[in-house]
Amino acid sequence: MHGDLKASTAHQPYPVVAGMEPEDAKDELRRAIRHHRRERSARLRDEAAQSLAQVVAAIPAVQEAAVVVAYAARRTEPCTLPLLELLSQRGTRILLPVLGAGLARDWADYTGPDDLLERAPGRPPEPGGPNLGADVITQADVVIAPALAVDTSGTRLGQGGGWYDRVLKQVRPGVQAIATVFPEELYDAVQRPLPVLEHDVAVHAVATPEGWLPLPAV
Repeated sequence: MHGDLKASTAHQPYPVVAGMEPEDAKDELRRAIRHHRRERSARLRDEAAQSLAQVVAAIPAVQEAAVVVAYAARRTEPCTLPLLELLSQRGTRILLPVLGAGLARDWADYTGPDDLLERAPGRPPEPGGPNLGADVITQADVVIAPALAVDTSGTRLGQGGGWYDRVLKQVRPGVQAIATVFPEELYDAVQRPLPVLEHDVAVHAVATPEGWLPLPAV
């Protein structure tokens, strides 16, 4: 399936112009992509969630993983609940982020959809705990990371906090990072490259409801 996935410019926001500073370009892209996501209907989001679960669960690194770091999506993000349930039914251990003060985050085990709650306004749903400490990330065999966009060079556009870039530097060597986006959020790195800064960490693969693609992450 992954060989058929290609970047497409159809319905793809790209408000980047020549000479724009990378941080400004990121901010413009974030605004445009978030607006585009809000226009997607609940029905289309539900359909995408079911397809995305099947795609991600079939990626070899995910199939082989005993411990998967994942995330519980906000309303407009590619929904991950069907994926979490599918992996849980396999017997995979799933670690989800738990937000702390400032940029501090912890991790807790996913134990089912009923335990996921929005603990504070604007935050993604979180498990109830217990918190496992930041070092548990070293047990991860694969990381499934949220993104607003990914390009075919492996550049990932996040929400702007830089937290996942730090997480991806803490995993064991060789652990793959897979970003999940909607189909139109996969960008051609030659035609429409995403802006990149020194601290940004590339991902090894991108998954959409239409398939997945290995990337030349470095």
